[in-house]
Amino acid sequence: MAYIEENKINEIRNSVNIVDIIKEYVPLTSKGKNFFGVCPFHEDHAPSMSVSSDKQIYRCFSCGAAGNVFTFVKDYENVSFLEAVSIVAKKAGISFDFTNNEKKTESKYSDLFKITSDSSKFFQNNLYTKDGERALDYLKRRGFNDEAIKELGFGLSTFNNSLLTFLEKKGYTASDIDKTSLISLDGKPHDVFVNRIMIPIHDLDGNIVGFTGRDFNNSDGPKYINSKESVIFKKGMILFNYHRAKDYVRNNHELIIVEGNMDALKMYSSGIKNVIALMGTALTTDHVNAIKKMRSKVILMMDNDDAGKLGMYQNGNILKKNGIDPEIVLITNAKDPDEYITNFGVDKFNNILKSRESFLNYKLEYFKNGLNLDDVSDLSKYIKLVLSDLKNENDKVLIEVTTKKLAKDYGLDYNNLISDLIPDTGETKSGAIKIEKENKEVNLRIDEAVANIILGMASNGKYIKLFIKQLGFLPEKWQRNIVNEIRYYYEQNKTINLADFISYLSDKIDMQNIVLEMVSKYGDLEITDELFNEYIHAEKKILLNKEIKEVKELIKKEKDINKKLELGEKLTKLKKDVEKNGSN
Repeated sequence: MAYIEENKINEIRNSVNIVDIIKEYVPLTSKGKNFFGVCPFHEDHAPSMSVSSDKQIYRCFSCGAAGNVFTFVKDYENVSFLEAVSIVAKKAGISFDFTNNEKKTESKYSDLFKITSDSSKFFQNNLYTKDGERALDYLKRRGFNDEAIKELGFGLSTFNNSLLTFLEKKGYTASDIDKTSLISLDGKPHDVFVNRIMIPIHDLDGNIVGFTGRDFNNSDGPKYINSKESVIFKKGMILFNYHRAKDYVRNNHELIIVEGNMDALKMYSSGIKNVIALMGTALTTDHVNAIKKMRSKVILMMDNDDAGKLGMYQNGNILKKNGIDPEIVLITNAKDPDEYITNFGVDKFNNILKSRESFLNYKLEYFKNGLNLDDVSDLSKYIKLVLSDLKNENDKVLIEVTTKKLAKDYGLDYNNLISDLIPDTGETKSGAIKIEKENKEVNLRIDEAVANIILGMASNGKYIKLFIKQLGFLPEKWQRNIVNEIRYYYEQNKTINLADFISYLSDKIDMQNIVLEMVSKYGDLEITDELFNEYIHAEKKILLNKEIKEVKELIKKEKDINKKLELGEKLTKLKKDVEKNGSN
């Protein structure tokens, strides 16, 4: 491990039983040797997660989630690996502290976070002074009560330089304050936000990184002003209200994404807590990764205008390409969720939240925008748009149903429509494992034998010795890399088990993902000496047959008779070796 001794992590893991820890999060029922429960990492109704007390690992038969006690806590709590270790240590009553590079990186911004935190307190205090009476009245007229105003951190910026004066009195320099984008050093130093309702913007961990200033005086200026991007505030890494919403999303497995900050805050204060908002930008890779960690259903609910409908289409496509098929909620009779709740109340809003449609249905309607389907030319454009989009769809049944609907609705020939739709289903072939590597999906071709050879070696040192003696080699570089890590771990620790080896790989994420996929597919199999030997012989036969094929090709190409004879002798020996390894 890069940040803490391996034996300390192993000590913590061995001090708890994975069954007891997971029981604190999910009810488990004993069935035979294992325990079973509803998987918290996907929308699960029938128990599909198995937890093994013997192996100290869990695996979901449905979504493929797998790992040890640390990976479970890490994914459930949405924290780093070392934070998960710390949580488990606390549950076990073990004193444990750590310093990792990520925390060190964050610590260099701690002074800036203090500035933004103190600024937020200053703004909040202003709201409850004589200067804040009109702003406070405005918020209450917008439907926010005192409790919500305090919880959500609403505040007020007052006259120019009031914040700068306050912060300088606390000992902060203008140069440091400028790094937070709260003041400008263009000309004479001055506050960026003046006479506006202030809404704090938090990063994913809950640190205040910026503000939105909302006009409440109907002035000639813009309605909203956001902090400029800074070293701590980058829109492409911020999902507004994420730090509050994540716990509620975890409980009900649904995440609602809206367009504006006030939309999210109005919904949150109205009891709809599982909501986040975009920061005026399309979803980025960082956004998608944060959303995927929640392992929840995603509902898109953009504004009821042209820009909102476009955003629904664009963001839906981004989610779809990243393996998330969102549902769509359309707002009518109001511009956005904030306006709808204000005009019609939260009960009616909850009703429209139930009226969802698939993203594909939304696109079928969206493609009609600006087209007259009674016109042959426009109808042709529409059909081409739909067919082009269906080529990216992996669900064959959905493709067939949609294509038949098009044919029926517009009097077209189904066979002509379907003939051009031969999609790449995106499914890996039997014996392949799909992992994410550097935000790209990579298919690693692997058979059952290789997976169980690796899992066997990672579970028991005697299988490492058997592998070295009987096979000693795997064909793919990534397979050899994992074997090398297994051998290194065993040499250093003189013992090995699968749960500890998974922890060891926590700073080798690509490799850990592969091993976890193997656990997901084959982790319920009990490796015995007899079974391990069968897998060794099966893999050896595969390698020998591959070599036989290569030698045959060389014989065909070789013109030198003596070399041909040498290759023939080698071929005979290889065939005998195949026979020795049996017919399996």
